[in-house]
Amino acid sequence: MSGPSEPLLLSHIGADDSNVDHKTRPEALTFDSIVEHSLSDFGFWQLFQVILVGVALFFDAQQIFITVYTDAYPTWHCLNHTICDHSTSDICRLPRSAWEWDGGSKDKTVISDFGLECSSSLLRGMPTSAFYIGGIVGGFVLALIPDDSLGRKKLVLFSTFAMSITSISVIFSTNVWIYTTLKFIIGFSRSQTWSYALVLISERVSTRWRPRATMIPFTFFVLGFMSLSGIAYLAQHSSWRFLYLYTVVPAIFYCIFLCIFALESPRWLHMQGNDEEAINVLKSMSSKNKPYLESLVSVLPLEQETSEELPRYSIKDFFFRKWAFRRIVVVMIILFGLGISYYGVPLAARDIDVNIYLSETLNAVVELPSFVITPILLERFNRRSSVLVNTLLGGASGVLCFVLSVLGKTGIAFAFELSTFFCARIGFNLMAVYMVEMFPTCVRSSATMMFRQALVVGGACCPLIASIGRDLPSVSFAIFGVAMSGLGLFVLILPETKGSSLCDTMEEQEKRDQAINSSRC
Repeated sequence: MSGPSEPLLLSHIGADDSNVDHKTRPEALTFDSIVEHSLSDFGFWQLFQVILVGVALFFDAQQIFITVYTDAYPTWHCLNHTICDHSTSDICRLPRSAWEWDGGSKDKTVISDFGLECSSSLLRGMPTSAFYIGGIVGGFVLALIPDDSLGRKKLVLFSTFAMSITSISVIFSTNVWIYTTLKFIIGFSRSQTWSYALVLISERVSTRWRPRATMIPFTFFVLGFMSLSGIAYLAQHSSWRFLYLYTVVPAIFYCIFLCIFALESPRWLHMQGNDEEAINVLKSMSSKNKPYLESLVSVLPLEQETSEELPRYSIKDFFFRKWAFRRIVVVMIILFGLGISYYGVPLAARDIDVNIYLSETLNAVVELPSFVITPILLERFNRRSSVLVNTLLGGASGVLCFVLSVLGKTGIAFAFELSTFFCARIGFNLMAVYMVEMFPTCVRSSATMMFRQALVVGGACCPLIASIGRDLPSVSFAIFGVAMSGLGLFVLILPETKGSSLCDTMEEQEKRDQAINSSRC
């Protein structure tokens, strides 16, 4: 497949088109070179499209973390002080007339609304667990959908809209079982929103701008998490149902806006044989290159293939092609190690003698600089060395955090805890861009889903590892560090992709890899 460095026909296509041999032009022109050239400037409309799709992760983050507030155990106070003492009394051993929820509202949280204050911790945590289980199940099920089924835009739209509609139906829950079922559906429906958005954004920017563009949705994810705290604070005296309402209604309006203004991936349209529509998308995002793109309509092979003639790809291609299977397994191994650290380090922060609220706030804030640093690393260094050095530094920080905590140096230990979390976040960012570049358009969405699943499974192992720290304080940090650095070494197996444009088919990817290997020999 021709790369972006190969000569375009721009110099041959102009006002005077009569002297150009139309028979030779298609041989020198590739769709990849068209995309790279037309999107090279990253103008306003390209930025608008990236932001428009990236906002999906803003609402996704709110639904992930909303149970921190809606499912919290509410505060209460005594009404009958002769038999009730707030500091020593067990609420479950008191008559209901002896105490009251603060604010007098029974439906302040799910716990008080459904009368779960004296239930087992398993039952109280069941809705949150159902949400994450739904995410894992949805990840595996939706990964089976072929990349050529619906299109990138529709998948982002449907997942966000399904999440929003299910979330707003939560306010009508009458018991914990209905609530748990709906939380499972929410988790299932939004399980691949991140994957869909990342792929759509990556395929609508040029190689040069991809590192920066892919950091925008990650930034919106953190902002969504941070905004939830403000919304919850403003709604602290209202029913937990209103918190869902305040977050979901804007998400539904966003879906309408997304449906009207978002553009499809030109690479996906090209894979479907819709070259003319793909060129129209490129013209919409790059007005500067409109004359060039309009001149291509007459020379591109726009004859539409029938559905039987178009090649079909699915997740099974990862198992039937040795190189693809090796890559996806290695990527999932690395992401498993990063997932353990990313989700586990904040959870284990309670083992360090620092204020838990301060530690969680700083862990959230420290993510923001990573979105500035990641593009710098991607633009100045190659992918493999960036991931390798980052995971080694993060692993070393985790081990030092454990050692310093044992020695009683809690302040310095906490600084290394933040460093470990920071490296895990950067590692995740690096691998997200790296993974997009390693797989062709025809299976990129499926690869991204499997990428995310490895991260989630790693996060699911965190509570068990973090619980070890109760017997041997802070040892979980050493485990997280060793996992991150040890599994990060697998990146040495992966090919380097810096400066490479995106391939569209498995065959093109194989030819490019063979050409790169031959040039190195």
